[in-house]
Amino acid sequence: MSTMTISLPDSLKSFVDEQVSQRGYGSSSEYVRELIRKDQDRQHLRGLVLAGAASAPMATADAAYFDVLRDQVRQAAKSGAGG
Repeated sequence: MSTMTISLPDSLKSFVDEQVSQRGYGSSSEYVRELIRKDQDRQHLRGLVLAGAASAPMATADAAYFDVLRDQVRQAAKSGAGG
């Protein structure tokens, strides 16, 4: 694991210290790692949303669409192929 040193104004350091203490993190490093992971997840989700928005339209998600999905799930459950 690599080490990174960051500088924070006193107000941000106090905020981090409060979060560590109030939210059960073992250290400020754990808290910052969690923030970075959440940001990575957010960026990944944003990429998926943008890719979906740029893709060609598919079937309309109306009541009939969900009825077909439910039927597929029921068939998979009957055949034992549900995982």
